[in-house]
Amino acid sequence: MKKLLIMRHAKSSWKDAEIPDHERPLKKRGLKEAAYIGKVLKNKELIPDKIISSNAIRAADTAAIVADKCGYKKEIEYMDKLYMAESGAILELIHAQPDSIKTLLMIGHNPGMEALVQVLSRKVESLTTASVAYFQADIKSWKDLKQDSKLKLKKFWQPSED
Repeated sequence: MKKLLIMRHAKSSWKDAEIPDHERPLKKRGLKEAAYIGKVLKNKELIPDKIISSNAIRAADTAAIVADKCGYKKEIEYMDKLYMAESGAILELIHAQPDSIKTLLMIGHNPGMEALVQVLSRKVESLTTASVAYFQADIKSWKDLKQDSKLKLKKFWQPSED
């Protein structure tokens, strides 16, 4: 059994138009959203065995906050490949994971993350900032993860609107 968490980065700031897209930071709301999701994962006992994040500042900061709040103690893998990746490229990264990983958290950007959630769930789901889709797959190897796998969208979390 494998558990896959697909997350879009938390809310980023557009305050400074001069900052390149890859360098945009989280805004205050984004910091709160990421912390909330980290606490949800901890409370649901969904602490990942591995976190892979885009290396864009907003995604990397989201990953660091989520990791801290859920109790993840390992290194986060930051990948340029996840920056604006399409769903097929994200799925290839998932397929490349070792079978020893039971729970995997992928943090990236739309439209790719949202498209992957829709492909895997066969549902039109909107992946707003800091949303997480939680899938459970009755597979032994990440290589076997595909739409027709014994795959179920177990839960969908969005940050609270405080």
